[in-house]
Amino acid sequence: MAEEKKEKWVNWVALTTVALAVCATLSTFKGGQYSTRSVMSQSQATNQWSYYQAKSIKGYIYEGQKEAVEADLKKQGDSLPPELKQSFQDKIAAYNDKLKRYDQEKAEIFKEAKRLEEVRDLAQQHSQTFGMALIFLQIGILLSSISALLKKQPLWLLGMGVGAAGLVYFANGFLLFF
Repeated sequence: MAEEKKEKWVNWVALTTVALAVCATLSTFKGGQYSTRSVMSQSQATNQWSYYQAKSIKGYIYEGQKEAVEADLKKQGDSLPPELKQSFQDKIAAYNDKLKRYDQEKAEIFKEAKRLEEVRDLAQQHSQTFGMALIFLQIGILLSSISALLKKQPLWLLGMGVGAAGLVYFANGFLLFF
């Protein structure tokens, strides 16, 4: 039985297929990593927005209580003894302090929630780009494998073209240059 003579380009097919497979594996890993980061950041942002809402509700409650005390003070006004009038004014001042504190806390919570949403959005971009890289790399691997089986060099060249597009997306997954 005579052995078939192996064409030189078939060795390159094996080498390039392995290189594409390694990049595809790394794309899967990095895409999953960024996907997890996206989900975690979304969860944390949601928690921050819930915290923001809780602070808003508390602020509205204190605002209502302050308005009620102000209305009572205005209604009873001069008929109140000075110490009771001062008590009303102290309570109004305390409510104002709490409202101011809640507004400051809400501003900080708002900034943190927005920051987490930015982290989520960036992670989604990375994840989607690695996903695109994986698609092109897998098609390149498939075409290269079929070219070796069928001994069709043009099919391998097509696979390398598609694989090169996958490599561009793979690099873009790290750098986001487009």
